[in-house]
Amino acid sequence: MKEAYAALGANLGDREESLREAIRRLGEIEGIEVRRTSSVYETDPVGYTDQPAFLNMAVALGTSLSPLELLHAMLGIEREMGRVRNIRWGPRLIDLDLLLYEGVRSDTEELTLPHPRMGERAFVLVPLSDVWPSEGEPFPWPEAVSEEARRRDGIRKWESAESAVPIRKE
Repeated sequence: MKEAYAALGANLGDREESLREAIRRLGEIEGIEVRRTSSVYETDPVGYTDQPAFLNMAVALGTSLSPLELLHAMLGIEREMGRVRNIRWGPRLIDLDLLLYEGVRSDTEELTLPHPRMGERAFVLVPLSDVWPSEGEPFPWPEAVSEEARRRDGIRKWESAESAVPIRKE
């Protein structure tokens, strides 16, 4: 199995439940194993700012699917959960982005890996740093996940009374 990383976000409806449901659905797909989940972070919207705050997180996945098959599975989950794409960077019930897929670089109309804008987005990098493996290559964007960067970019750890989204580490 290869290791892949995905970002999840939601800012409509029960945001926490949407994240939990997307992770559950990922884990039910043959060829995908949810290995690690990040903490949940509340973040200010980027781009189109006239919308509610997001809850964001990241997952490390083990997968036997190809990168394109994994992307299609993630897009299928978005559709099944009611994702509508009508405003670029607009509000959404769920958003799943494939960030990295072990050793793969791709630049096609359908899939770019690594994700082309993730290095500019602390709301992606902070959760990604939570699931980055402790062995091997160090996290490539340490300055983007500093306390100063978190404050500057409006990233706050989400504290739920129920701790609804499980945090699993290997």
